[in-house]
Amino acid sequence: MIHRRTFLLSSAALAACATALAPNALAQQPALLRTGQHFAGGRGGKIIRVTTLAPTGPGSITEAVKAKGARIVVFEVGGVIDLNRQSLRITSGDLTIAGHTAPAPGITLIKGGIEISQGTQNVVIRHLMVRPGEAGQAKKSGWECDGIYAYGASRIEVSNCSITWATDEGLSASGKRFGKDDKEATLEQWRAFTSHDIVFDSNIVAEGLSNSTHSKGEHSKGTLIHDNVRFATVTRSLYAHNMERNILFKGGTHGFMLDNVVYNPGKRFSHYNLHAGEWGVHEFVEGEINITGNAFLAGPSTDKKAAAFMLGGEGALALRMSNNLALDKDGKPLAKIGRFGDSKPILLEIYDAAEPPTRAAFQPMIDKVLASCGARPWDRDPIDARIIADVKNGTGRIVNSEQEAGGYPVRTETHAAFKDAEWNLETMERK
Repeated sequence: MIHRRTFLLSSAALAACATALAPNALAQQPALLRTGQHFAGGRGGKIIRVTTLAPTGPGSITEAVKAKGARIVVFEVGGVIDLNRQSLRITSGDLTIAGHTAPAPGITLIKGGIEISQGTQNVVIRHLMVRPGEAGQAKKSGWECDGIYAYGASRIEVSNCSITWATDEGLSASGKRFGKDDKEATLEQWRAFTSHDIVFDSNIVAEGLSNSTHSKGEHSKGTLIHDNVRFATVTRSLYAHNMERNILFKGGTHGFMLDNVVYNPGKRFSHYNLHAGEWGVHEFVEGEINITGNAFLAGPSTDKKAAAFMLGGEGALALRMSNNLALDKDGKPLAKIGRFGDSKPILLEIYDAAEPPTRAAFQPMIDKVLASCGARPWDRDPIDARIIADVKNGTGRIVNSEQEAGGYPVRTETHAAFKDAEWNLETMERK
């Protein structure tokens, strides 16, 4: 059994963390994004057509994801799929779900979410709207539904999806902390079994429900990157009206938060927490996080004590934090770093010495994210359009139910044939 280590902050330890966070070491996942070489998903596989809005049965999205082998799921139907509290489980990889192939108004999943299950590899999900909501369940009843989450999965890309009204996290990567049975001895075994190599790109994660159906009560959460998850990148996305976890990196994570807009959190923007009670006798592992180029914008629901990044829990964190804009709701600078809780985690901070950016200098980046994030930005769903308008106007609030935000969408069912010749099947972009 591994025992906890006593951390000694020394020049050698600081040098070691500085080496770990050197640009070349941290560039692996961002380089993937810069070159556009996302994971292959079902590239080169068979085309499976979704032809019905029924959640199960012939022609359904459930039947498509249950198929084996490399496959690309396309849609010949548009509208709302009611999952009836049965989330869509992906257990076989080499899969692309191409939501943008659907005719207008696209595909919206309600009353459920998507789970990418243990051991699944190489999944790409694009241009879906996922809106779990309370699904008619009572407050604190235990209806705890993530929007989209990877559990012990790898080589996962979720891009240009819109996720609102989750009753647990909106979008997450997680798994067991300490290997298959929580008893493996090495960090390499821990990290091999939990989620790794994750890209969350150009999404909207918004309006996590606060005092709703989660058994703990308040639970408006954006994204959780769970203990020991590695190479997790969240980029070019909008987080709006979530109480906290915008993003939460937990103990020993290796993550990147790059070029995102976070608007109107309640309690916290981004934060890190290795919870000692959850780690038990296991040795603490230093976290490594790069938080660069993000806009942290307070709104009507934001706690006045919030900082752009907050540190709690135990252990040590090597943090690279540079070129982030952090403003209160009046446009005045927010604190860059804050702390929470009574423990004394060690912060090894490495940051660029550049002058703090101005709102004017950052505005082109904010505008670009707002223009391109979420599902079908060329044909905005009214819910997404409202949330983006909130960011631009400084309006909106955290909500407790989808009923406070207009309720579940009602969309006309539409049909249109998917014509292979009109699409580049390598990139799944229209010719």
